[in-house]
Amino acid sequence: MSQATQIPPASRAAPSRESGGLLLAVILLGQFMAILDVSIVNVALPTLRADLDTSGAGLQLVVAGYVLSYAVLLITGARLGGIVGHRRAFHAGLAAFTLASLGCGLAPDTRTLIAFRFLQGAAAALLTPQVMSMLQRNFTGAARARALGLYSAVLAAGVVAGQAAGGLLVGMDLFGTGWRTVFLVNVPIGAALLVAGRRVLPRDEGRRGAGLDLPGLLVISAAVLLLVLPLILGPETGWPAWTAVSLAAATILAGVFVVVERRVAGRGGRPLISGRVLRAPGLLPAAVALLIGAGSWAAFLFTTTLHLQGDLGMSPLESGLAFVPCVAAFGLVGLNWQRLPARWHPRLVPAGLALAAAAYLCVGPLAGGGLPYELLTALIGLGLGVMPVLMTVALRHVPVEDAPDASGLLLTVMQLGQVIGMATVGTLFLTLARDAGSTRHAEYGTGWALAAAALAAALGALFLTRHRPTAAL
Repeated sequence: MSQATQIPPASRAAPSRESGGLLLAVILLGQFMAILDVSIVNVALPTLRADLDTSGAGLQLVVAGYVLSYAVLLITGARLGGIVGHRRAFHAGLAAFTLASLGCGLAPDTRTLIAFRFLQGAAAALLTPQVMSMLQRNFTGAARARALGLYSAVLAAGVVAGQAAGGLLVGMDLFGTGWRTVFLVNVPIGAALLVAGRRVLPRDEGRRGAGLDLPGLLVISAAVLLLVLPLILGPETGWPAWTAVSLAAATILAGVFVVVERRVAGRGGRPLISGRVLRAPGLLPAAVALLIGAGSWAAFLFTTTLHLQGDLGMSPLESGLAFVPCVAAFGLVGLNWQRLPARWHPRLVPAGLALAAAAYLCVGPLAGGGLPYELLTALIGLGLGVMPVLMTVALRHVPVEDAPDASGLLLTVMQLGQVIGMATVGTLFLTLARDAGSTRHAEYGTGWALAAAALAAALGALFLTRHRPTAAL
């Protein structure tokens, strides 16, 4: 969510080529680690489950905990960088991320692991927004264009590499660490980046007088937790009364959040979500499409990993490599869609999501594995690779002065979509697999649910074709 705060033009002399290269290496590696940890744990889940005797809900929280805290704190993390300085915020986020990764790798039980995953996500929310800020502040002209191109490549590579890297690390089983390696690998890398960062990251002063919307942050955090936890824990606990109370409370807090944000804006403060941003043409349909589309992507990765290592009996390495066609297609679209004429972009989004919906329908019939299944996953990655296009098209309709907050909102929504997709479709898969004693049977029901989600996202994206840009970004 690195664009969620307004970044001024570069205000210092551009770094030399050598120092600029070191600066890029440090901040982009930090960004890569944070993106990688969204999905690297997926392939380790079956091994983790056996080692810690983790329930299905526990597995969901191991994945969702990171994304949940990352999503909720993303905008606040960006604004903290503006207050204390981007260098200081980057170092603090990186140090916390490294320590949280160590805690995850040494966790003796599932509860401890989940707690450190929440902390890891919070640290990523402080670290990642500073990357774009430092790119914009320290590079100009052609150097900035190259830096932004590398930034986009790192984001795509993080998505592509997560599944395969997780399988490789678990399969290597270094020093008998098994699943713990996917977290412990961050420790030496993070420590090295901290040392290098102290030397190469330029100092900057924050705006001490700026404020944070803490009331809004507290209310929205509580609302999201009260929504997600019953969806994950409800099926395994028989949907006790507290789950209904929790869902009702989440709805009430959503209304309270609207009131709080209006009061913050009325006092001249800067709310987490501006009403003016929400009123931008096409932004709400784009947000809904991102929420649903990102949810289907996260749920697909989660459920397919359990199926590959379940009924199909694949090792962690084999299942990680099985995702390569899917995530490579996803990254291929993300890196190349800008080559197409701009007038195609709005139509590219619903077309891609419709392709993903059609492919999801075939998940169950082809769940036996083999080349047809791998080609099917590649089609899913190809279709969902339009998600960055959706964000860009939506932001074209937003006035320039509102673009940072609008991009922050869309990225936050996308992360929340992953959490909700994990909680809903993941729960459906685990319930069907438990009842039928077969993950292949669960793939049928999951495929239909994912297809419906992708189709709904495609319909939401269609609304974007009805609006013309109000400002060029």
